[in-house]
Amino acid sequence: MLGVAQEAAVPWSYSLRRLAERFGERPAVTDQYGGRLSYAELDARAHAFAARLRAEGLVDGAPIGVLLPNCVDAVWVSYGIRLAGAAETPLNWTATGDEIAWAASIAKFRMVLTRENRADLIRPHGLEAVLPESVPPQAGDREVLPPVPGRLAGRLLFTSGTTGRPKGVVYSHGRRWIGEQLLKATLPFVPQPGDRILLVTPFPHGASLLTYAWCDHGGEVLLMDGVDPDRLLPPLERSEVQAIFAPPTVLAKLATAWGERRFEGVRCVFTGTQPLGAPLYAQACRMFGPVIRITYGKTECVNPITVLAPAEAHEYFSQDPVPPGACVGWPAPGVELRIQDGEVWLRAWQMSDHLLGPDGPIDHAEGGWHPTGDLGHFDERGRLVLVGRVGDVIKTGGYRVNPDEVEIGLAGLSRCAAVSVVGLPSGYWGEVIAAVAEGAQPGWEVEVQERVAALSRYKRPRLHVALDAMPRNAQGKIRRKAVIQAVLERFELLDGPYPELVPRRSPGAD
Repeated sequence: MLGVAQEAAVPWSYSLRRLAERFGERPAVTDQYGGRLSYAELDARAHAFAARLRAEGLVDGAPIGVLLPNCVDAVWVSYGIRLAGAAETPLNWTATGDEIAWAASIAKFRMVLTRENRADLIRPHGLEAVLPESVPPQAGDREVLPPVPGRLAGRLLFTSGTTGRPKGVVYSHGRRWIGEQLLKATLPFVPQPGDRILLVTPFPHGASLLTYAWCDHGGEVLLMDGVDPDRLLPPLERSEVQAIFAPPTVLAKLATAWGERRFEGVRCVFTGTQPLGAPLYAQACRMFGPVIRITYGKTECVNPITVLAPAEAHEYFSQDPVPPGACVGWPAPGVELRIQDGEVWLRAWQMSDHLLGPDGPIDHAEGGWHPTGDLGHFDERGRLVLVGRVGDVIKTGGYRVNPDEVEIGLAGLSRCAAVSVVGLPSGYWGEVIAAVAEGAQPGWEVEVQERVAALSRYKRPRLHVALDAMPRNAQGKIRRKAVIQAVLERFELLDGPYPELVPRRSPGAD
């Protein structure tokens, strides 16, 4: 497996040239800023950037930083880096200077593609800020670049940093190619020229994988920067979109904003990255129909690790009652899974080559296995069911509670934007389960209590507290440990059999 991925050469340039010849002026990518790229323009811009990188000697797996929002520039830059045989190192558009400096110390990049309004964040760290407009499209020269050796580093992502500072995750060009082929092989339908997919999550993550898959078939990618229901509504109302990538956090926002609206023409809603619960599935189904496709992916092993096709997802969520946990389906081709001490371990063709820390490469476990940090089990039909995170288990009153199990039932509440379930330290209980709401409106606590009524009593939150905003990581996921810290900074726990939270007094207050 490893030998095949490492020794093959990937003809990135040849493949893109053929797409340009085949689809020409058809739109490949459009964005909310008015940007538009045809396949011919994507080919010209990507090859022009590859030529610049090759002229500067930035090839053979050299890391190139990318700090761009969801826009057409992000797409041709991504294609250009891999044409050159370099290692694309995408950074979150909202990253701070300190986060960029940390990423540079791990990945060792010196060039960052970015906008003028972010360049001043780059330069103080000794990095070269390159603006996309400084790379003119390639004119005339139609040379096909040599295939890229599969063993070279091709993409460097970063973990969420929930267990310390983010680590780098290195994919070779060979592994990257395999991941893209596997994703295309498991699509619920083959996109046709003119089919549009709507992508709103950050391009460095799931949006980029679906962009490559869609463009390989001549479809059109509509990139939008974040979840703005007013901006997303028109193309959906006009049935101009055949697919959308909407993780549970996106689905919850859309359900809150749109209520009972129904949209026709969407053939698939791709979802993943977080557990999808029955209440939110029902809301998504009312909006789009039974077209929800669930996958499981990790930064260390890109989608799809497992797949639950739309018809299978609808069958699963039509059970009464829906079993506890988050079903994510069966392993994709080439993926092996095992459960060890309750934790999901995986090995796959598209898995990263290794991790990267301050002291250098970090190999996967013996035999190429990776411990995911996710707790789970296989159901009677062999589907993987996730039940929580190893480090997030709450120990309360002698019981162990996985907060994900509780949160799954709280997605899509009408009176708050999001809910995080955490354990607050308690001498009496060990930990007290608290439901923490973001954007809370009056009555949200009652909604929570109604949703958790079917759970065992020891799993139900004893405390309810509202925050203006939840601490999140670069991927937009809520950071539970930071939520606990934020709650304890604002409130004091009155411990005992009937715990309470009271606001902390400001220093100097009477």
